[in-house]
Amino acid sequence: MIDEVKSWVAGAQRIVVLTGAGISTDSGIPDFRGPQGLWTKNPHAEKMSNIHYYLADAEVRKASWQNRLASPAWSAKPNPGHLALVELERRQKLHAIITQNIDELHQLAGSSPERVIEVHGSMRRFMCWGCGMRGPMQKVLDRVRAGEEDPKCRDCGGILKSDTISFGQQLVPEVIDRAMQSAGEADLFIAIGTTLQVYPVAGAFDIARSAGAKTVIVNAEPTPYDAMADAVLSDSISAVLPAIIEGRGSASRSLN
Repeated sequence: MIDEVKSWVAGAQRIVVLTGAGISTDSGIPDFRGPQGLWTKNPHAEKMSNIHYYLADAEVRKASWQNRLASPAWSAKPNPGHLALVELERRQKLHAIITQNIDELHQLAGSSPERVIEVHGSMRRFMCWGCGMRGPMQKVLDRVRAGEEDPKCRDCGGILKSDTISFGQQLVPEVIDRAMQSAGEADLFIAIGTTLQVYPVAGAFDIARSAGAKTVIVNAEPTPYDAMADAVLSDSISAVLPAIIEGRGSASRSLN
């Protein structure tokens, strides 16, 4: 199946990829729902990702700031999966990367920022819930390191958080529209490291398929869309993507 998917990549002109937490696990950033996932191991962590708890409880915010400070994402480096997608762009085949990730590893790998659609925002920026001001996250983390447990906006005194979409928080309609439009323009759609369970983003798979795109899922765990995909590859993303995009390495195969 690897060779067949490789031929689809070679023949495609407008490849759209949807990436989830699984593409970053080989960079040392744990996913959420996998066997070693953040929420699997610590259900309390999910509360820190809920906007209602975050806004209502200073203790949740204090714990969140300590979590941000200690995040493995700050020292994480792009892995071969991210770099394979850069190669796809270099070959002028990449139409868009729709990512559920907030780590910006696609951009750090060399993907053009204008091709990366961040549906859940970025942990590398902060935003004020009160006035909407945004800026580099490290500026606020410096304040936390200096002893502020729950730093407030210096402009309006409002609550600060990462510039990411928390549970209970509205997605940005323009960003979702752009993601879905891109999916509908794909001739090959590859879902990578995502459970395809979070909507509306998971619906990009349906849109691409309905528009006639070939569909490939690269994910360690089964997804609700496996039976509909043209190919399902369940081995290491860091091995599979270079194999199908760059023709390097090998990976065992599985089909739906």
